[in-house]
Amino acid sequence: MQNFGMSMLWFWLCYFLVTLVGILHTVFNIYVLHMKPMDQNSMGEGYEKTKPWHPLYNIVLFSVFGFLYLNGLNAPTLREAVITGAIWAGICIVFDLFGWVLIKHPWSLSFRGFYIDYQPWITLIYAAIFLGPVIGFAFVQV
Repeated sequence: MQNFGMSMLWFWLCYFLVTLVGILHTVFNIYVLHMKPMDQNSMGEGYEKTKPWHPLYNIVLFSVFGFLYLNGLNAPTLREAVITGAIWAGICIVFDLFGWVLIKHPWSLSFRGFYIDYQPWITLIYAAIFLGPVIGFAFVQV
């Protein structure tokens, strides 16, 4: 990896932006569209209706941030984009385990809820994160 520090800066900015977009989408659904909020039995209709959008947020934003990282390199390559995507997806997989499953908070999920019930969305999200820098690389070449 040509610049691990900058890669991590762009990665974490994107990760928190994607999370914020998802939260704001849920809030919009609850307060503007009057969908049901989270209760003791479920994450609520407001959240459930956002699930199909999660891979889209990720593919768009991680592609933009992948472009920003790669465009800042002296000699961006497809190999660098693939390595960056693999590292970003790997970090997400580990961080999500802690942030959304193991550390308990109002929005945390069980292992089953996150890795089984959240299919196919979580798989598509991780694929999008991996492909983000590769797609970003295609725009660096334009």
